[in-house]
Amino acid sequence: MKILKSTVALLVLLTLTQSTYLTAQTQAATTRTTGTQTYQKSKKHKIKDLPRQYQTWLQKDVLYLITKWEKEVFLQLDTDRERDMFIAAFWKNRDPNLHTEENEFKTEHYKRIQYAIDRFGKGTPTPGWLTARGRIYIMLGEAHSIERYEAETEIYPVIIWFYQGLAQFGLPNAFSVVFFKENNSGDYELYSPVRHGPHKLLVNYQGDTHEVTEAFSQLYRIVPNVAKVSMSLIEGEFLPGARPTISSEILINQKIVEAPKKRVNDEYAKKLLKYKNYIDVEYSVNYITNASQVSVLKDAVTGYYFIHYMVEPQKLSLEQVENTLYGNLEINGSLFDLEGKTIYNFSKNAPITLNPDQVKKVQNKLFCYQDFFPVIPGNYRLEILIRNTSSKEFTSIERNITVPSPDEPGVGNIVLANTLRPQPPQNGDNKPFLFNGTQLVASPRNDFTRNDKMHFFFQVLGLKPEQVENGYFQFAIIKDDGENKTTIALKKPIKDYAGSRTVPLNFMETFSLEQLDATYYSARVSVYGAPGKFLFQGEATFFITPVSQLKRPWIVSVTTPPGSAEHYNTLAIQYANINQLKRASSYLERAYNLSPSEPKVALNYVQVLFKLKRYNKLKSVALPFLQTTEKQNFLSFLGYSCANLGQYMEAITHFKEYLSYYGTNMNILNAVGECYQKLGNIEEAKVAWKKSLELFPDQKELTTFLKELTKKQNKREEKNE
Repeated sequence: MKILKSTVALLVLLTLTQSTYLTAQTQAATTRTTGTQTYQKSKKHKIKDLPRQYQTWLQKDVLYLITKWEKEVFLQLDTDRERDMFIAAFWKNRDPNLHTEENEFKTEHYKRIQYAIDRFGKGTPTPGWLTARGRIYIMLGEAHSIERYEAETEIYPVIIWFYQGLAQFGLPNAFSVVFFKENNSGDYELYSPVRHGPHKLLVNYQGDTHEVTEAFSQLYRIVPNVAKVSMSLIEGEFLPGARPTISSEILINQKIVEAPKKRVNDEYAKKLLKYKNYIDVEYSVNYITNASQVSVLKDAVTGYYFIHYMVEPQKLSLEQVENTLYGNLEINGSLFDLEGKTIYNFSKNAPITLNPDQVKKVQNKLFCYQDFFPVIPGNYRLEILIRNTSSKEFTSIERNITVPSPDEPGVGNIVLANTLRPQPPQNGDNKPFLFNGTQLVASPRNDFTRNDKMHFFFQVLGLKPEQVENGYFQFAIIKDDGENKTTIALKKPIKDYAGSRTVPLNFMETFSLEQLDATYYSARVSVYGAPGKFLFQGEATFFITPVSQLKRPWIVSVTTPPGSAEHYNTLAIQYANINQLKRASSYLERAYNLSPSEPKVALNYVQVLFKLKRYNKLKSVALPFLQTTEKQNFLSFLGYSCANLGQYMEAITHFKEYLSYYGTNMNILNAVGECYQKLGNIEEAKVAWKKSLELFPDQKELTTFLKELTKKQNKREEKNE
């Protein structure tokens, strides 16, 4: 029987991460919980299949408030916990004052529903909140003024609600909503100048129903105010040809319906659906929008690509203890290939402490978090979740990115910086957006004022020495106004930037913006290898605001020492996860040589060495950690490696220590049994195997093997007798 061989085969290469290190004990659980992520929608539930309280919430409570996306998300939630989490977030994102206990918007909304039930449901089988007047009242609230014409003999009952001051919700500044009883029967319905026309309001109209002017004139002689709104609901609208326009129809069927939904940015709902399994309930109602930017840039020293990213949340809440402000950001990131397979995970904390002097400097500024990490070539989906543990707020970014091969020619991602900060040479640490000793300070929105200088940073890959000598850059700042007019043009030889005979990678040109209008622009660089010989170009968009000064953020960024073991470890993880184990081993060897006592690096290295069957090297890396508190993570790998090297007694020692720490493990017990068998100690082997069967009886192969072994032993004993 080859139990040891089959057991070793089960110990496949585990997904390596930046912050979680897995052993044989946790492998099965990890496989169940991590899996391959996909980007398909969850199953959509039907409203009729929801519990009654959620049906009521959707079909009555928030019928006129919920956006298309919010409803789409709600119907994809699977549990009552998730639905309750969503409902809390729904109201929180509409609360006009988060500093009070009461949600004034929610209170007012339910008052409107009750008012509609009490006032508009009488004398009709339709519930008040579903009537025409009920719908408008719930969506728009109380009218500025009301005119009633319910006792006229020549016109049907008409009520006019006049509204003004709602332009922030996409409505005209002043407009009317008209209700009438068609043919003086039934409940009041919404009047439309286009669908109904003035003649529908007249009791004894005998004229041509297609002749609007005649009906209007007759109505005007009876009730001028009603005649006025019969042609247009919008105050002061010009009516060409004295006929109703489509504007009133759009008002009552589109703009009024959409007005309550303009109170909220429903982005939170999408994020809640995406991250519902990763955030606690207290975070769920606190999604914060952000501005963000992601750039893939090559490091000139190492030749590796790095993902540089910045996230500027709409707000940052900190806790105050005496005169000091405290906060902590938890950052979790994932990189997936286009099939949804995990290539890299990372997790880190960014603690924030501000003393009184620092608070004064940043209290009126925005906040920006920046970070970077190396990445191997490929096409990926980047997802980053940032949680503020102080305020229980979260934000996120998602991007599709392409990392070219190291030798692929072209212009890389462009960074448009508003400020340059020299990095002291004695520091030596690497930072996000730090190149040639200068940190690029950019806005994720690429916004500038006319008083700013725009620092145009770009990388050119694949240039040859003769192209550096004979080529040039053609810069253009182009106004995006439909005419695409070039407002700034500059031609400059490449060799003017070189500074040496080596082929440069990083380039920067600075432009004054004082002569430009406040609008949107494209910044373009075209690369020519010789006069008239175009190679490639790159482009980025930006805009100039009409204000004279912008609030620039204060920045928290992560630094790492040059030639960092962490960076080699990160690249190794990515190569291991695409099964390029030799490359992964090469990078882990560099990381290990730089930081031989770092457990996470050593454990990742050990896992790759095991997969490559380099058992002696594995032992040299793992054995020193048996004298540390991290030893339990290395025991199973040492045991299997020694067993494969024929060092059975040493393997048994490591396996038994593993069992004393973790408790029972079927594979380890079986491996102990086979090691004893290899040493000729059948009785000890049987002890280990029987213990394995007591704990895990459904092992048919082992059961059969033990029976055959016992028979052979019995025959041997009989023969000896």
